[in-house]
Amino acid sequence: MSDKAKVTVPAFRLSKGSRRLSMVTAYDTPSALACDGAGIDAILVGDSLGMVILGHPSTLPVTMEDMVHHLRAVRSGVHRALLIADMPYLSYHVSLEDSIRNAGRMVQEGGAEAVKIEGGKKRIPVIRALQDAEIPVMGHLGLTPQSVHALGGYRVQGREPGSAAHFVEAAVALQDAGVFAIVLEGMPDSVAAEITRNVNIPTIGIGAGPHCDGQVLVFHDLLGWAYGPLPKFVRPYADLKTILHEALVSYRRDVEEGVFPSGDESYGG
Repeated sequence: MSDKAKVTVPAFRLSKGSRRLSMVTAYDTPSALACDGAGIDAILVGDSLGMVILGHPSTLPVTMEDMVHHLRAVRSGVHRALLIADMPYLSYHVSLEDSIRNAGRMVQEGGAEAVKIEGGKKRIPVIRALQDAEIPVMGHLGLTPQSVHALGGYRVQGREPGSAAHFVEAAVALQDAGVFAIVLEGMPDSVAAEITRNVNIPTIGIGAGPHCDGQVLVFHDLLGWAYGPLPKFVRPYADLKTILHEALVSYRRDVEEGVFPSGDESYGG
């Protein structure tokens, strides 16, 4: 897979063992253009938009309409990267028919090239149904945010005795059901390493240590644009929050002092 070649689901899957994969969430056209232009391999329109963009306390209030709306915006900025969309809460939990219809909307209306769903073995019927509908699926194990109440909060998973074997078994089951990759979130690096060794599809880590086949971060987190405490696993590569604050304060002062706009920034008539 060259730097300029379009990233497809088969190319993404076959990259395991040959190169590390980068994935970033994006929620609008400018962020998608930035990620795509930087050569990011995959762009995820995550249901994290509920917290990052819409201000909800969790991902649970995010609707299909929210996801399709933001997916369309991101689609406009993606040319090379593989475009993946999160299936929001209750969009794949009720029936196989609803699951196929909702995932189909992601592809048909939003332009997604794959969807991501959370959960282990109990998601296998849904995964197989989506495969039959020609919709590629990415899995998601570990800290699954849509299960926040069942998990008792946003807590690292896999620290209990036997957890590694449990997650390896679930990952192999997802692989056998046809997922092309699996996100591993919020788990000890040793558990993620064990999973990665035991599957022949890429693992994408977020708070799962360095041994995965790739990594994903939220766009705003990695750019230092988050208004709140960052998780331990985030490495900010910029400080956009400070840059934006300083720019906006400078603009306000220039307006208040009457120095913006200048003559060069005005139209003569």
